[in-house]
Amino acid sequence: MHFSRKDIDEMHHLYRINLINSCSGFKSANLIGSKSKNGIENVAVFSSVTHLGSHPPLLGFILRPTTVPRNTYENIKETGVYTINHIYKTIIEDAHHTSAKYDKDVSEFDVTKLHSEYKNDCFAPFVKGAPVQLQMKYVSEYYIKENDTILLIGEIKELFLKDDLLENDGFINLSKAEIASINGLDAYTIPKLEKRLEYQRPKQLLEK
Repeated sequence: MHFSRKDIDEMHHLYRINLINSCSGFKSANLIGSKSKNGIENVAVFSSVTHLGSHPPLLGFILRPTTVPRNTYENIKETGVYTINHIYKTIIEDAHHTSAKYDKDVSEFDVTKLHSEYKNDCFAPFVKGAPVQLQMKYVSEYYIKENDTILLIGEIKELFLKDDLLENDGFINLSKAEIASINGLDAYTIPKLEKRLEYQRPKQLLEK
């Protein structure tokens, strides 16, 4: 099959959203936890968290246009603190429900079976039971004028892992915890580790 840009522009908007959201490949599946200054907890699913660098340890994620209320964004800007929690197999449905648009005075923890927990005096809530939990500090943001979105960048301040996930070389084996990935907007899958490969060098140097 083949789609030109003209074809894409003329598609029904829901068909286009599904097509373009799924063509980029599997995406990370995370719950971002935050809390307002008034103490209202918030947790929301994001599929755009990505690694930006290891030293300093930075992660970024994309926020859709703020022309409508974005509770996660507002909480992070107010407090400078948030958490990233990996979605795993048994919480997929509750995690996905956090995409529903609730009023800012309603906590998603109260309308799902997800539970918050607090560690090391972190102001923002973690998702209890998540095999990988990260405490994040707001660093900066970049406005993307092409589609009116924001790239928000945070620094990892604390990292909590389920005990058996860490390999001797620092690799986190996510497949052991049945961590989910997202295909498109609403399709969840549980990847399985096939193999790890060594650092690659040009073949000419290997022959020498």
